[in-house]
Amino acid sequence: MSINRRTAIAVRSIGVVSAAAALALGVGGTAFACSITEFTANVSCEPGTGKADIKVTDSDTSGTSADVTVFADGQQVGEGRFDSPKGGASIDISVPWQADTTYRVHVKTDSDKYKVDSDVTKGDLSTAGKTCSAPTTPPPTTPPTTPPATTPATTPATTPATSPSSTTSAPAVGDTNAPSPAAGGGQDLAETGGGSNTGMIAGIAAALVAVGGGAVFALRRRSATARH
Repeated sequence: MSINRRTAIAVRSIGVVSAAAALALGVGGTAFACSITEFTANVSCEPGTGKADIKVTDSDTSGTSADVTVFADGQQVGEGRFDSPKGGASIDISVPWQADTTYRVHVKTDSDKYKVDSDVTKGDLSTAGKTCSAPTTPPPTTPPTTPPATTPATTPATTPATSPSSTTSAPAVGDTNAPSPAAGGGQDLAETGGGSNTGMIAGIAAALVAVGGGAVFALRRRSATARH
């Protein structure tokens, strides 16, 4: 009777220990498992770029690698990857900022043991009522550069303009001794050296020549007679 009681107590103790071990193993296995509930995602503005920063955190300790894809309005806008992460690992994915939008973050593991292929449901991925713009900074000022020295252009010598009076040749003075045509087709006797007394002067000159010639002839004849 007492042996049976001892046996029963021993069996009961073994059962309790086994149950406790099984429970501990179950809890431990759950703790090391990877599930979508272990992921959180939040969106914030990057002041330096004006883009959206999607921060995704994986809090499980299984070290399961996973690919992360970010969507906005049904279009893929960014992606990242957890490569064998430890508990509390985070990645930042920079995507274009879209106001009044809720980003969708999808996680897909490449492990058959801890298979995850769904969207992150924890965190705040909404930009409703939020704005984000890059700060406006003036462009850097470039110090003025000294232009290279240039040789002054040589101004070609210009000939001073001359007045018409200095460049126009003076009219040639006609020969005053040349006879000029007289009115009515004749010549002006005063300009040619002739006049109405020309005939009379010529006659007187001829008479004087004749008289002189006669005197010379008479003197010669007289001289010849005296000699004989």
